[in-house]
Amino acid sequence: MKLDVNSEVPIFQQVAEIISNEILNNNILEGEQVPSTNEIADFYQINPATARKGLNILVEDEILYKRRGIGMFVNEGATSKILQQRKNEFTHVFLKPLLEEASRLGISVDEVKKLIDNQGE
Repeated sequence: MKLDVNSEVPIFQQVAEIISNEILNNNILEGEQVPSTNEIADFYQINPATARKGLNILVEDEILYKRRGIGMFVNEGATSKILQQRKNEFTHVFLKPLLEEASRLGISVDEVKKLIDNQGE
């Protein structure tokens, strides 16, 4: 995945998302070491402090943990934690506004479900 320097999303948040995506896609497994701050900085041509800030977000969220002098590793249960975070975000960013707009338009939840089901046809 590439960083988008023109994005409104700060680069450090993009770094955190890239690592999270790699975990979700099983490219980095639970218990495995993630690339170092310097490796990320070199690969994406960014400041190491920016890369570190992205990794620290994942440490704060208990997705990664630090082993002093060795590096950062993926916590056990990180995949399910990321999935839960993404589901919560999906609900707040997409579902709640969808249902609010449907309500304003007089569309019931059942009708919304039917509309969603029919999108596969």
